[in-house]
Amino acid sequence: MVSWESPPPSFILNLESEVGLTAFGSLFQIGWAFAISIAFAITTCAPTSGGHFNPAITICFAIWQGFPWKKVPHYIFSQVFGAFVAGLIMVGMYWPEKAESIAAGKGLAYNAGPASILCTFPNPNQTNLGYLFLTESFVDSFIGLVIWANFDPANPFVSPVSAPFAIGLAYAAMMWGFADIAISTNLARDLGTRIVTAIFFGGEAFSYLHYSWIAILVNVPATIFTTKYYEFLMRDSLSSIIKGHAVHEHGEGHRRHNTKTGHIETAAANALRRNQSGS
Repeated sequence: MVSWESPPPSFILNLESEVGLTAFGSLFQIGWAFAISIAFAITTCAPTSGGHFNPAITICFAIWQGFPWKKVPHYIFSQVFGAFVAGLIMVGMYWPEKAESIAAGKGLAYNAGPASILCTFPNPNQTNLGYLFLTESFVDSFIGLVIWANFDPANPFVSPVSAPFAIGLAYAAMMWGFADIAISTNLARDLGTRIVTAIFFGGEAFSYLHYSWIAILVNVPATIFTTKYYEFLMRDSLSSIIKGHAVHEHGEGHRRHNTKTGHIETAAANALRRNQSGS
């Protein structure tokens, strides 16, 4: 059986194994699974598509970084469709759990039920939608801020090699902190699999405790808000903060570091490309 339980939060897989073994996984392990899988997904797909898995990030790239708007619908469709296909595969993998839950009279669409393998459902006692809305807003804003900081070419603390793992750890941190409440973190991941859930488990996938709109819609405005905050208040602020500090005979320390690692040259090249595309 697969389930989320709170408290304590846990993910239980293969509870009744035919070989007499029971495999347990804690929320800590799930967080690491998120972190590593996201890092691998970015490193695998970024050379081809830029590593966009979240419609909110794609939209923010179009708003702030000059990503072509004509490509945005294609990217979002691909993201949702990818989640849909993944959901179909998951249904096939966990179809016996559906029959078992029906036989036990427990239903399908609820937290810790078979449908929760595919998309997020809140606990039965989590009826305060305002609380769930604020939680999702904070989680999505935090992840968006970390992603944007990692994509900032002037950030001397992140290299292209470490960025995928830093982004993955941001997701893991939110899993460790808030997954026992109810979080989505990605419009495409939730919507694509929620459609699959509605097909195989019924319309309650969208109507259960009136939660689905939070999981689907909050991600985009929260990410736009936090990336706007970064663009207006945090980007390029390093040069002002460190001005006149760490100066020695060979020049200012942070500037030498950014030049050595190529951050200044990369930032200049990106700015030139944006200006050329804008003109």
